[in-house]
Amino acid sequence: MEKMKFLFGPVPSRRLGRSLGISPIPKKTCNYSCIYCQLGRTNKMTNIRQEFFKIENILNEFKIYLKDSDKFDIITIVGEGEPTLYSQLGNLILELKKLTDKPIAVITNGALFSDENVFKELLNADFVLPSLDAYNEELSKKIDRPHGSISFEKEINGLINFSNTYKGNLWIEIMLIDGFNSDKNSISNFKKLLRKIKYDRLYLNTPVRPPAENFVKTVSKSVMEYASKELGGISIDMLSSGFFFSEIKDSIEAILSIIRRHPMNQFELESFLQSRKIKDISKFIEKIEENNKVNVINYKGIKTYRLK
Repeated sequence: MEKMKFLFGPVPSRRLGRSLGISPIPKKTCNYSCIYCQLGRTNKMTNIRQEFFKIENILNEFKIYLKDSDKFDIITIVGEGEPTLYSQLGNLILELKKLTDKPIAVITNGALFSDENVFKELLNADFVLPSLDAYNEELSKKIDRPHGSISFEKEINGLINFSNTYKGNLWIEIMLIDGFNSDKNSISNFKKLLRKIKYDRLYLNTPVRPPAENFVKTVSKSVMEYASKELGGISIDMLSSGFFFSEIKDSIEAILSIIRRHPMNQFELESFLQSRKIKDISKFIEKIEENNKVNVINYKGIKTYRLK
């Protein structure tokens, strides 16, 4: 299969299964610059929705993919930034539904729920997975570092209103960061806020891949257990148990395509190479590490591979 520009994976997801990713957003284009972002700091900060890429080009690429494979459980629209900034998001969801009966998910930071168009467009997705990292504006500015035009109050009210209208699966994720939003008072505040939102599932996570800022710390197992119990959430384990997959024949190109949007740790990379029956995996990994497009980050004793 030829090199894909908008599609990647499928990547393993404990929440969604084998997830075929679609990115309608240029690299690091976002209205947040989260301190824990696994892609690094946002370098194209904007809160203006645009058709960054022609929708026809994205759909044509998906049609080409479908000719060779339907080995995925779900389509996930998740940008290399914030996918709701794509002005054709609503049409993209509707047109994809004409091409496949697989469910469609949108992973979003939730900043634009107060936007009338985004609100309506997301109603057509089967799954919407917003982040909720803060319970007030002060904390949001510390963790999410949103675009100056974004109001935390409007954002939360938008999420609450959306949750009262949406008929699909609303799965919220809270990223717990030591020293920011994981103490008992913070958990209590999240609990109060969550009572206002009609959601189907709550996932709790902590940064396990190299974050944008070095001062970001993961929470301990005991803190995660406390938060899970108090909030009734599901803790996402630190390492993925699934397997990455790519239709791209060249293994180097396949890896570059995946880590552009989804960094892989050393265990995931090894599993991926084993699935491709690479004979000398150590030598192949050396080749990856010497590639000038790849950034190798040692985080907590585990190597993570991310596209520069």
